Amino acid sequence: MRLAREIIESNPQGIPIGNLTSQLFANAYLNELDHFVKRELRERYYIRYVDDFIILGTDKKRLAFDRERISVFLRDKLKLELHPKKAEIFPADRGIDFLGYVIRDNLRFLRKSTVRRFMKRRRRYKRMFEEGKMTPVSMENIRASWRGYAGFAKAYRLMEKIGGS
Repeated sequence: MRLAREIIESNPQGIPIGNLTSQLFANAYLNELDHFVKRELRERYYIRYVDDFIILGTDKKRLAFDRERISVFLRDKLKLELHPKKAEIFPADRGIDFLGYVIRDNLRFLRKSTVRRFMKRRRRYKRMFEEGKMTPVSMENIRASWRGYAGFAKAYRLMEKIGGS
């Protein structure tokens, strides 16, 4: 408990993103949500990764009802709120937007905003490297991390473009 308190209090905004304990705390804290969705709402196609989740279904009214019940559950039981712009119901034929990917027609694509954000960071990292503020090892770690993430998507041309970044 002392270590958990120390980690939480180390950042005024809460648990630091990227800290491995963030994932652990999210899984422990949101375990009740998982049970609620599976046992109370009886949703069969529910997927959660840390604090992002999706429910797949064909009944729009049921999904809207589920969203409202989840919102109440999160507010009353866990003192959390759904993100107003991310808690949406949409047809899956537009693709499923999840964890920075868009999944459509059995293919994974990188979300355009994810690519734009990476390209912006890439330029900043390049400047930092040129100014001697970043080591070659750090630069390669960033490249490897991105290649690992993007490698799960249909992104061959993008990977070629940034390969020698």
